[in-house]
Amino acid sequence: MHFHPLTVQTCTSTPLGSMRLAASPAGLVGAWFEGQRHEPGQLLHGAGAWADAPGHPLLQEAVRQLRQYLHGERDGFDLALDLSGATPFQQSVWRALLSIGRGQTSSYGALSRRIGVPRAVRAVGAAVGRNPLSVVLPCHRVLGADGSLRGYAGGLERKTALLELENEPVRAADPCHGKDGA
Repeated sequence: MHFHPLTVQTCTSTPLGSMRLAASPAGLVGAWFEGQRHEPGQLLHGAGAWADAPGHPLLQEAVRQLRQYLHGERDGFDLALDLSGATPFQQSVWRALLSIGRGQTSSYGALSRRIGVPRAVRAVGAAVGRNPLSVVLPCHRVLGADGSLRGYAGGLERKTALLELENEPVRAADPCHGKDGA
């Protein structure tokens, strides 16, 4: 993923661990748990890192909404998002994540059908795994075709915690239909 050169960041603590949030002039570009797989580490830490901007209005609002969400005080997010650094395919997958409401889950196969590429289940899985906006774009709501937990870049324990927070138990396969066709 490519990021705008004027991207800034801040760090916040959450009940699920520290998170780094990043914003470009166009919107929120990242929300990563510390040490999350696929985080842009060189841009978050060290000499070449984005500037720390805890007073940035969008980052302050993102922190506020994230805390509310993780405390069960809001159902979703109302933030400007900037996905322009991703491929069009990744953008379509990430936008489709927004259609999975709180307390609902989907499978990778259902998500691939939703974006009109039913045979691209693995590519959809790869895009979901590289979602740069953890929690904000609810990739934790995507389960295996049989309802089982599958990978989560922030760790399966966080995925489980997020699903529990949303009062959505991990579902077993539908006994009448088995897998969802993925």
